[in-house]
Amino acid sequence: MRLQIFAGRAMSNAEIALHFDELADLYELDGAIVHRVLAYRNAAKSIRDATASVEEMTRTGRVTELPGIGKTIAEKLATLFDTGEIPAARKLKAKYPPGLVEITRLPGFGPKRARKLFDELGIASLDALREAAEKERLREVPGFGAKAEEAVLVALDAGLDDRTKPRLLLPRALQIAEAIAAALREHPAADRVEVAGSARRRTETCKDLDIVATASDPDALADAFSTLPLIGEVHRSATAGVRAVSHNGMPIDLRIVPPENFGNLLQHFTGSKQHNEALRTDAVRRGLHVSEYGITDDSTGTTHACATEEEVYDLLGMRYIEPELRENRGELQAAREGGLPELIELDDLRGELHCHTVLSDGRNTLGEMAAAAIERGYEYIAFTDHSATHGFGNDVQPDELRRQIERIRRLDSEVDGIRLLAGSEVNIFPDGSLDYDDDLLAELDWIVASMHSSFRLGEAEMTKRAITAMEHPLVDAIGHPTGRLIERRNPYAIDVEAIAEAAARTGTFLEINGNPDRRDLNETNARIAVEAGARIVIDSDGHGYETLANVRYGVATARRAWLTAGDVANTRPWPELDRMRKRGAAAPGAHEAVAPATGRRARARPSATARSS
Repeated sequence: MRLQIFAGRAMSNAEIALHFDELADLYELDGAIVHRVLAYRNAAKSIRDATASVEEMTRTGRVTELPGIGKTIAEKLATLFDTGEIPAARKLKAKYPPGLVEITRLPGFGPKRARKLFDELGIASLDALREAAEKERLREVPGFGAKAEEAVLVALDAGLDDRTKPRLLLPRALQIAEAIAAALREHPAADRVEVAGSARRRTETCKDLDIVATASDPDALADAFSTLPLIGEVHRSATAGVRAVSHNGMPIDLRIVPPENFGNLLQHFTGSKQHNEALRTDAVRRGLHVSEYGITDDSTGTTHACATEEEVYDLLGMRYIEPELRENRGELQAAREGGLPELIELDDLRGELHCHTVLSDGRNTLGEMAAAAIERGYEYIAFTDHSATHGFGNDVQPDELRRQIERIRRLDSEVDGIRLLAGSEVNIFPDGSLDYDDDLLAELDWIVASMHSSFRLGEAEMTKRAITAMEHPLVDAIGHPTGRLIERRNPYAIDVEAIAEAAARTGTFLEINGNPDRRDLNETNARIAVEAGARIVIDSDGHGYETLANVRYGVATARRAWLTAGDVANTRPWPELDRMRKRGAAAPGAHEAVAPATGRRARARPSATARSS
């Protein structure tokens, strides 16, 4: 029986949520239907977000008042509080070692193929998989052969390079890291706990997680970490920290340091490797040595401990550098010369310009999406369901789009506090033409044009295709401009510099799509676009009200691209944004003269008087 993590008191909501995160991971590996997996992920989120004690609510019979908590999950909660564990999780953990999930993330693998090798050959780690492939044992398993063995070895050899090891998308990595950090903060010995590493820099994917802490009793905090529900195996444990692997195969390092060195350790483990190497090289030229233990002055032999990262950079003669910029892309010089940008923040966004409803492939109605936008404090939202030839079902034919425009106009007249825009995500044909006629397009308030097919055209053809669409006088923005799906589909061949120049010339916005599978434009291309004079919009591409929150990943990409609020069009009120676009009051190209947004927007519901007509 697993004891409660912090004996002598009720379980915190963060601890409880970890149990359901773990259960969802295990069910996913077990091949459970997707609805069961999602049910436990949603339950974990609901428990984590609850403002009252979930244990107390369970014992008083009120826990089903929480969204996503029904009778079955309530019963599991009751068992958890009585026994310290969930029986279903115990059974699944007995079946599947933590290393098995790492195999599922190799190219060409997934839960089914990994499970097959586990069931047939007992393969439960990357090392075991390599050994089996080298000994030609994989070909004994139906569905595998000599070519499969060769592909496995190629994938594993590529995995020796950190850039191509099996990785988790940022949202899942953050979910694990933030859940563990939240649980550790509840421990009586914890003073400060922060997520570090690539997750803190908001990279697209993460191969491992780093957590940095200070504690009044480091041994007690290390022990608490080792017994968290998400931890599958502990490889090394000491007073200074713990190295472990989660049940979904994610390596996790907890480092515990005295408070006076917290800034040194947090800076060091946030990275990146390239940033830290450049930082150390720069420091050596000035007679200083930088490490996770402090900054040593060679002339005096004195080592300075830094309780904060600000102290670290200040001692090195630099302004504080935001984690997203720490990639050795010129940030050190900019920090020394006062040239760092004031990066865009999530609260700077005033509206959503790319989302879907039940009319095409979304999960929520116009009203539900509008309510979610109001809850986020937005001043406007454009509904951009897929057009007539998207090709994945539920495409919107012209007559249905006209009816949708009427519905949006009617709802807009009834809802206060937000402007509802009738839009569409129109498909760009291989020749650059669009799949609605101009008369219908002219009825729309906002048009996102995207490429959803014919990706195998050459670079010249794909570039011409996008530029032709941008030259259409009614196209406002190009959606997910390079078409990539992270870890699943490479970008199509396209000349990003030519696209950026055309966007600036035609007054067409380029999108940073916040869908964490896309984050497209990526950080490099977004910076190229802005330097070419193009304007950016950051959208969620939300297909449900909860996924409007995906803009956080678009903002993360923008920050990694050094973008400010002024570089992003939808940091502005709708009337100002309207004047910036080619069909607004300004002529194409005149958007560059519009003053950037100023100040931070408060996260609050807009008043009815703020609504523009």
